[in-house]
Amino acid sequence: MNFEDIKSIYFVGAGGIGMSALLRYFMASGMPVGGYDKTPSELTKRLEEEGAQLHYEDDPCLIPETFRDKAHTLVVYTPAIPADHKEMAWFRAEGFEIQKRAYVLGLLTRSAKGLCVAGTHGKTTTTSMLAHLLHESKVGCNAFLGGITKNYGTNYLLDENSDYVVIEADEFDRSFHHLRPFATAITSADPDHLDIYGTEAAYLESFSHYTSLVQPGGALVIEESVKINLKLQEGVTCYTYGRTSGDFHAENLKIGGGRIVFDLISPLGNVTDVELGVPVSINIDNGIAAMALAQLAGANAEEIRQAMKTFAGVGRRFDFKIKTDKVVLLSDYAHHPEEIRQSILSLREVFEGRKITTIFQPHLYSRTNDFYREFAEALSLADEVYLTEIYPARELPMPGVTSQLIYDAMSDGVKKQLVEKDNVLELVKQEEFDLLVILGAGDLDNQMGDIAAILSARA
Repeated sequence: MNFEDIKSIYFVGAGGIGMSALLRYFMASGMPVGGYDKTPSELTKRLEEEGAQLHYEDDPCLIPETFRDKAHTLVVYTPAIPADHKEMAWFRAEGFEIQKRAYVLGLLTRSAKGLCVAGTHGKTTTTSMLAHLLHESKVGCNAFLGGITKNYGTNYLLDENSDYVVIEADEFDRSFHHLRPFATAITSADPDHLDIYGTEAAYLESFSHYTSLVQPGGALVIEESVKINLKLQEGVTCYTYGRTSGDFHAENLKIGGGRIVFDLISPLGNVTDVELGVPVSINIDNGIAAMALAQLAGANAEEIRQAMKTFAGVGRRFDFKIKTDKVVLLSDYAHHPEEIRQSILSLREVFEGRKITTIFQPHLYSRTNDFYREFAEALSLADEVYLTEIYPARELPMPGVTSQLIYDAMSDGVKKQLVEKDNVLELVKQEEFDLLVILGAGDLDNQMGDIAAILSARA
């Protein structure tokens, strides 16, 4: 099916953070958009208010008539949808054109200049930062993001006058192999999604293949510690970046008083006195990658300096809910051991001397089984750890795989406790916290409003 043949689009898994950005893109173009999601949420409510026709029961009979014309309806699905999904089975039996979300994003990178961010960690923040930098510059951009930006309250930005599209390049299910970037950053390549890839070598090979997809005349900006075999096409320029070394790096770094300021050293022109709008140390690295891509797209030093200072962050990415001398509360999407390690170390650096308590909800049985020792090591950097049951997402339980695995492997010097998710609010009411961070990619974040209300009453 050619793009010009599409008259309507139906999304299976419409409420996902990445899928919803595509819904908004096609609704903005005036196309009928509908779909299914397992559960209603604040995001799906907003999508319905914007014109999407959504429902929440897996029943082919509920598919509106608008989306039953197989000659002109494209069905887009997320890999998280289970194999026995009834609506997907109906669409297949009826012969509809069915594609992954990543395929549609790939089409966009063929019709516009794709600026993509890949990596095990840092994708969402770096992509959102880049989108903000370009949106605040003369360059502009369209953007499909993996989180809700605090600057704009959305995961989608539209600029009909810009040639650039900013996309988060997701390695899950090899989705990023559909993309054809004009320029891309690779932030990291720590093994993950081994339920998909099987081995670390296969995971790293997927990133190697991704580098072959950068268009001739484009650029790769890669964090200097990432060790993958590059397969660049002729005419692609490769740059390295790092916090203190690389083609792009920081100098004159100053951290203190709730601020982080540094100079960007760049082969495309240095940018002095860069101040982070979200002053946590990992955003130095994220910011360097974002500024490199922004410079490649044509943003100038003054535009970059001003936009970096005003970047407000992304929901659930080092997302502060309370920040007072008495108590600090934040939510962080960290769900991989290295992300958790970086999160806690950043908190140690910015909030030196404060007692750090984490409530962590592991995400996926397979990830817990593969990395429970690494999770235990990372979490042991905190002073106090509470572990809830595993959030299954798309998976069925695995025999013997529970949060107890992480608990048993943790350092004896850390106060630790298993707690049921339904008892978290009671725990927060009973305990005193200095700095509390809610970690994980599951649904524990749904309780953040109540947690914040409890702690605000004491602040």
